[in-house]
Amino acid sequence: MPDKFFDEIKNELQNGAKVKGHPFRFFTLATSGVDNYARLRTMVLRKVTKGLKLTFFTDKRSKKVIHIKENKRISLLFYHPEKLLQIRVEGIATINTDPKRLKKMWDELGPESKKSYTTKEAPGSVIDNPVTLGYLKDGDHSCIVDVRPFRIEYLKLERPNHIRIRFFRDGKNWKSEFLVP
Repeated sequence: MPDKFFDEIKNELQNGAKVKGHPFRFFTLATSGVDNYARLRTMVLRKVTKGLKLTFFTDKRSKKVIHIKENKRISLLFYHPEKLLQIRVEGIATINTDPKRLKKMWDELGPESKKSYTTKEAPGSVIDNPVTLGYLKDGDHSCIVDVRPFRIEYLKLERPNHIRIRFFRDGKNWKSEFLVP
């Protein structure tokens, strides 16, 4: 029975990366640095493979990249308000620096998205005024982050019973167990 729920997870995540307006398009990313504080931010899901590798883009100068280099274990949270479906993903993040893949990513981005990766100052830098923010004429600071999940938790709020299932990687296979919601 858990297979149908795992298929739903895959389908919803893949739609989140492909379908504009899908609730899983935006997700919450949690990292922690050496200070052990959880850092949360909203990200855009860019790709999900059949093997469930999740991909997002970021500025390589951002704190999240520093956190991932310090601690590759991250969490992602997705929520679908119409289906009352929450998916929590725990995985290992990798900063991908393959030039061919970076070029392909860059070519797929629209002009407004590209602008986010061309600021002269690093994300989180203090500035006097947002209007005076400078941008590079050439080059960018983009990078790709791939996430390989090792645990996924499914929570569906429905009547008469909520459904909660933990899926976890056991070698190359996924196993599951039902949990009290």
